Amino acid sequence: MIHRYAARRAGESAAEDVMAETFLVAFERRDSFDQARNDARPWLFGIATNLLRKHHRTEAKMLKVLAKSSGRDSYADSTDRIAERLDAAVAASAMAGALRALSAADRECILLFAWAELSYEGIAEATKVPIGTVRSRLNRARRILKDAAGPFRNDTEEAEHGRAQATA
Repeated sequence: MIHRYAARRAGESAAEDVMAETFLVAFERRDSFDQARNDARPWLFGIATNLLRKHHRTEAKMLKVLAKSSGRDSYADSTDRIAERLDAAVAASAMAGALRALSAADRECILLFAWAELSYEGIAEATKVPIGTVRSRLNRARRILKDAAGPFRNDTEEAEHGRAQATA
């Protein structure tokens, strides 16, 4: 699960390193794990999330150096690369754009929920914020993503939902 989460966040090439470093850090900090907890996933995903932040900061610095040496704008270069990796489908592009538009905190919560399949409690533990904050962040992220998906949403589901309400 850690590998899949890291691959989705940073790409396949970085996933192996992030996964290995996650377990190395977990082993080094094993005394800090509360053994009363029956699930170590939130703790591990918290470590992985911190390592992914570090990876993205390092990658951004490298892109700036490359851009300066080539005389090109690093932000434009990284945006072009991200856009090239996105699925060609318009709906996927819209959703990817909406994900990028989320704040870093909201994006982390929605990705831990959707890709790492953590519960609200697990996300709160992984991000070290109160569960109410997790609920707020997920609600805000869902609303933004729902708005972005507006023109691409499945109208059949809405029609069936409307019919079910009309017959009730």
